[in-house]
Amino acid sequence: MNRDRGMNREQRPIALITGVGRRRSIGATLALALAEEGWDLALNYWTPYNERLGLERDADAPAAVAEECRALGAVVELLPGDLADPEVPAALIGDAADRLGPLTGLVMSHCESVDSALLDTGLESWDRHFAVNARASWLLIKAFADRLPVLDEPGRAEARIVALTSDHVAYNLPYGASKGALDRIVIAAATELADRGVRANVINPGPVDTGWMSDEVRAWCLRETAAGRLGTAQDTANLVRFLFSDAGSWINGQLLHSDGGFKIG
Repeated sequence: MNRDRGMNREQRPIALITGVGRRRSIGATLALALAEEGWDLALNYWTPYNERLGLERDADAPAAVAEECRALGAVVELLPGDLADPEVPAALIGDAADRLGPLTGLVMSHCESVDSALLDTGLESWDRHFAVNARASWLLIKAFADRLPVLDEPGRAEARIVALTSDHVAYNLPYGASKGALDRIVIAAATELADRGVRANVINPGPVDTGWMSDEVRAWCLRETAAGRLGTAQDTANLVRFLFSDAGSWINGQLLHSDGGFKIG
């Protein structure tokens, strides 16, 4: 479906969101939140990842999320793609812009996350975690920024980047280490891309049960959370909604912990 650019359609901002493969995912909730805020959306997903990890899912989840967003008035394009492939990030940005128009939003909620410890992590797993969590994020940001003009008016921030991270490292080494690299990439973007009107931030939402928690893990996370409840995908979506708004325009280059005081160590 191509974007309707008729005279009666108001120009709407456009964002690419990665990691929208399951209805319970944070990415799906982010998509609905931005649709409510008036954004048109390109939604990336990669079903083989969910199948490989055995995560609970609905077979038609990406299409169902897209329809919910359309019901809120958004124009939506679905863009499957494996972010472990170095050609995919730029292709996603290009396809999204070709189908919808110039992008001014990028939300990276994709990840590779397979538990392993320092002594038993294999090279293939290490490389895949860094390819998906760090390299693909850098390439997405690069392709996004390459399409933004250098501004004549410094300080005018109209483009937004938000990435989701984690500080869980022990017994989850390649995931945590690659997410640490992601943090630095996004924080660098906040400074290096300021002349293109970009503000870029990282959110650490803490443990959010999107279908991966066992009863034991859920109980432990609850005990360790000062807020007295687990975080939800909607909590994260509310923060992204704020960061994408004009009210959040002064927040830039930050790693934000929105985890209810979750203690990890």
